[in-house]
Amino acid sequence: MTFATLGLIEPLLRALETLGYQTPTPVQAQAIPAVLAGRDLMAAAQTGTGKTAGFAVPLLQLLTMEGPKVAANSARALILCPTRELAEQVHASVAEYAQHLPLTTYAVYGGVSINPQMMKLRKGVDILVATPGRLIDLFRQNALKLNQLQTLVLDEADRMLDLGFSEELANIYRMLPKKRQTLLFSATFSDDIRLLAGQMLNDPLSIEVSPRNVAANTVKQWVVPVDKKRKPELFVHLMRKGRWKQVLVFAKTRNGVDALVDKLQGLGINADGIHGDKPQATRQRALDRFKSSEVQILVATDVAARGLDIEDLPLVVNFDLPIVAEDYIHRIGRTGRAGNTGEAISLVCADEVNMLSAIEMLTRQTLTRKTEPDFEPEHRVPDTDASGQVVKKPKKPKKPKTSGGGGKRNLGKWVDSGEVAPAEPSIKPVRKVPVFNTGPRKKK
Repeated sequence: MTFATLGLIEPLLRALETLGYQTPTPVQAQAIPAVLAGRDLMAAAQTGTGKTAGFAVPLLQLLTMEGPKVAANSARALILCPTRELAEQVHASVAEYAQHLPLTTYAVYGGVSINPQMMKLRKGVDILVATPGRLIDLFRQNALKLNQLQTLVLDEADRMLDLGFSEELANIYRMLPKKRQTLLFSATFSDDIRLLAGQMLNDPLSIEVSPRNVAANTVKQWVVPVDKKRKPELFVHLMRKGRWKQVLVFAKTRNGVDALVDKLQGLGINADGIHGDKPQATRQRALDRFKSSEVQILVATDVAARGLDIEDLPLVVNFDLPIVAEDYIHRIGRTGRAGNTGEAISLVCADEVNMLSAIEMLTRQTLTRKTEPDFEPEHRVPDTDASGQVVKKPKKPKKPKTSGGGGKRNLGKWVDSGEVAPAEPSIKPVRKVPVFNTGPRKKK
């Protein structure tokens, strides 16, 4: 199969050829004809398999072949992204695909001045890439009208829910024309996202080109148990032992990013960090230096997990495990992309055993453990497996008391003979899913 057989027009074929796209990936082969046919779509595929081209290329063709010229302060298509990094990456790809087309594209996001964005929108743009918060700001200031919108794309909608954009999504939904095409693309689809899709999409076509929530098989994964306080020391040891040249490291918090970067720089290691507290220009500069190999170690929070596209990245290290198991897939998906091989190492302490168990259950695989000599943890990391069970060593029975001494007695919970004590309920993070007033939908 070729891109020409999918019915794409010549300017798009020429752009794809220039970019080195030879044959469609599985998600592109299924999504492009569906989008061209005007269908609403839910597409799930592993990260690095070409999802952006799967929706952007046919969308560009639809806008070129159909519809009136864009009006002032308007957009004909809207692509929503959860982070600034991802918005910039998606917009860069869209602009490359559109290089031979008479269409305009633009990206808007927070963290930078809104005034230049308002000026740019005065003439209208055919495709607008946006983060939810900045989109609402522009709409409320009458800098953007959505009555001409033909297509809405939600890229990484699950991440938007994780970042707390549920209310913003509900507000945006109310701004949009009832008659439109809606496309959802993501590496993972949780049950919350499927509920969201049922509210926003009209008779959608579902595409899953790979098993749900499975990491790419091109990434070799393993876990190194270690005490929490020795993680920085172990990281430096592994880096020197493996002679790592370019490593993307994920930490759980912004303070964790800064602390690790300070320690590495103090040892003379060329490291930098990116997180939500840093200005956009600073984050972009750090990313550019990492891509050009000026920076050896880039430490990031999950804000960067889905917005980084680094060619031939050999290694990802989870300094901390993510709170949300799905983020593990997106983190390690930064390596082993487009058929290349990669490695993902997770430094795991006893406090993270429940996160490890959740990841193994989600990915349906038990991660190999490799204990590093001289770093064996004092606080043992209990065994886990893909069933989601944490295997604990049986406690030694207490010796019976020889005397019935006085003092206070803690009777605890009574369990009659033959009954089984109820297990402690497991507490999982709750993601708020926006509830939309759907009402009757017009047929397309």
